[in-house]
Amino acid sequence: METLNNSNGVFTEDVQRQNERSAEPVEPEAAVRPEITSVPEPPGELERLAKEKAELQDLLQRRQAEFDNYRRRVERERSDLFEYAAMDSVKALLPVLDDFQRALKVETADKEYARGVEMIYQRFYEALKKLGLEPVSTENPVFNPHIHNAVDVVDTKDHPDQTILEEYQPGYYFKGRLLRPAMVKVAVNQ
Repeated sequence: METLNNSNGVFTEDVQRQNERSAEPVEPEAAVRPEITSVPEPPGELERLAKEKAELQDLLQRRQAEFDNYRRRVERERSDLFEYAAMDSVKALLPVLDDFQRALKVETADKEYARGVEMIYQRFYEALKKLGLEPVSTENPVFNPHIHNAVDVVDTKDHPDQTILEEYQPGYYFKGRLLRPAMVKVAVNQ
C-alpha cells in the first residue's frame, strides 16, 4: 500500500479512493434506500410457517361453520317463536274447554239450554282447532308415557297389561307438539 503525506497527516490509498467515490454524484433513491440483502431462513422455518397457515385456515373454517350453525339456529328459533306464539294462550283456554265438556255430560231438563251450551262448545272448539289444537288420539288403547299421564292404576286380570281403561281428561297437541298429556286410568297385571 502506498502512503501519501499531507499537511494533515498520513493517508492510505484506500481512504483516497473512498473520498473519490464520495465526490461522484449520488442518486437520491439509492442514498435513502438501504441495500436489501437476503437473510437465509433457519432450517424448518418454511415448514413452521406452512403449518401455522394451515392451522389458521382450519380455525377460520371452523369459526365460519360455527357462525353458519348459529345463524340457522337463530332463524329456526325465530320461526318457532312465530309459529308457536299462541301456544300459551291456547293452553290457558284448555280449562274452559274442559268445563264445557263437563257441562255437556250433565243431564238437564231444559233442552234449549243444553243445545246452546253445545253450540258454544262447538264454536269454541273449532276456533281452537283453527289455531292448531288437536286432540291426543285414544284409538290405540295402550298406555304411552309420552302422551298419557297415568293418574290411576288398577290391578286386573281382565285386561292386558298397560291398557287404558278410562280417560279422565283429554290430552291435546298444538301444531304437532304435545300441549297437555291425557289423564288416564291404566290396567296393570302383577
